[in-house]
Amino acid sequence: MNSTEPSIIKNGDQCRVTGGIHKGKSGTVQDSNVSKTGQLTITVVQDSGVRFKTLAKNVESVLK
Repeated sequence: MNSTEPSIIKNGDQCRVTGGIHKGKSGTVQDSNVSKTGQLTITVVQDSGVRFKTLAKNVESVLK
């Protein structure tokens, strides 16, 4: 993990995926959840309506 802790992603935030299988995709955060293993997971909705789940550590917030 980076030495600088990223800000917490919340519902409605625009985000871009920077790691993992969905790297390069972007959209709006719709839902967040803490998994059984303690990882924060989020659901991202793309502009096309496609939804996917990813780990919050793989996402960065995009400022408008």
